[in-house]
Amino acid sequence: MPETQRPKNENELQQLIANANSAKTSLEIIGNGTKRALGHPVNADVVVDMGGLAGITMYEPEELVMTAYAGTPLSEINSALGAKGQMLAFEPWNPSSIYGLKHASGTIGGLFMGGYGGPRRISAGAPRDHLLGINAINGFGEIFKSGGRVVKNVSGFDIPKLLAGSFGTLAVVSNVTFKVLPRPEASRTVVIVGLDAEKAGNAMRNAMASPHEVSASAYLPAGIAQKSEITELSDFGKSLTLFRVEGPRPSVEHRAKEITTSFFAGENHLVLKSENSIRLWSEICDVRLLNNNADARIWRISVAPSDGPRVAKWIGENTNAEYFMDWSGGLIWVAIEGDGNVYAEKLRNVISGFGGHATLVRASDAEKNSIGVFNPLNNALNPLIKRVKQSFDPNEILNPGRMGAKAGGAK
Repeated sequence: MPETQRPKNENELQQLIANANSAKTSLEIIGNGTKRALGHPVNADVVVDMGGLAGITMYEPEELVMTAYAGTPLSEINSALGAKGQMLAFEPWNPSSIYGLKHASGTIGGLFMGGYGGPRRISAGAPRDHLLGINAINGFGEIFKSGGRVVKNVSGFDIPKLLAGSFGTLAVVSNVTFKVLPRPEASRTVVIVGLDAEKAGNAMRNAMASPHEVSASAYLPAGIAQKSEITELSDFGKSLTLFRVEGPRPSVEHRAKEITTSFFAGENHLVLKSENSIRLWSEICDVRLLNNNADARIWRISVAPSDGPRVAKWIGENTNAEYFMDWSGGLIWVAIEGDGNVYAEKLRNVISGFGGHATLVRASDAEKNSIGVFNPLNNALNPLIKRVKQSFDPNEILNPGRMGAKAGGAK
């Protein structure tokens, strides 16, 4: 059992990493552990608990910017923003239900280093797009800063965006500065009943290209829709195609009406108002609709939105899987029961044929090591990956093995 150390400030964290580099001691970096099961298992000598570096150090609501230590719980961030009528510009993905964690809140550092955003990704961008600046310690034990407090300060080689999504394998981020947005006054979700995946895909793309400022769109097959806790949806027993609009209440109500009359006149539909609209997109964001069977392997598939329905058709015809589409078809969550090795190679070959990638989000450690969590990279990228890793953490002491093979090998 590795020992756990909990540095209380940036200087203690720096010294811990510098000592580990000298002794070639491996470190597993964790926040609240909500994403600890995402990626390959880390076998480290020491667990570094970032919970000691917590707290909001700067918040300027009028400038829409906040700085916080990496170990600050998202619940604290959201509470502070909510008090000022603001929010994170993207929906943080909380995988707690996928991994069987109850009432767990991630940290702001883990959010940015994981890099995954929710349904608003197609309209507001990913977490990395809202990261302005960082303080971090590399594998040498050196503190460095990059970026600033406003967009115009971010120039040249954008280190914050490089670190976002690196899962703590390049450097340990001690604090982050990021953009925030005003919270919408109202939310409405237009729900169209009974479309098949192909028609839903066309509808989602048309709605996103319309002037109605759709902030999210998704497709739930009938079996998935029935799992929603919102009974007015689950009682239909049919597929649901969803379009969310947000903003000032009069504008939202007008745009929701325009979407139904412009694209879906005569189709069976309803409109969810704010409370149920928010609940529904929380279910979609956190993938709670796929989580009934704890033994199912869960995949996260990213393709071009236009290819989503074709991938979904292949999944439906060739596997025993359940799935739903988010991001207008660009993100497909899949739960497959049985031996994960049976479908993995075929699934990845199909996804690669569309230019997409597939991440194994939930499986046993043995299956992760056998199948590989992350999509294999083109060998041409490996020299670049190796050089980047060597620049930040040459002894590979930070979260070793989290991304798969060592630097220079396929991930």
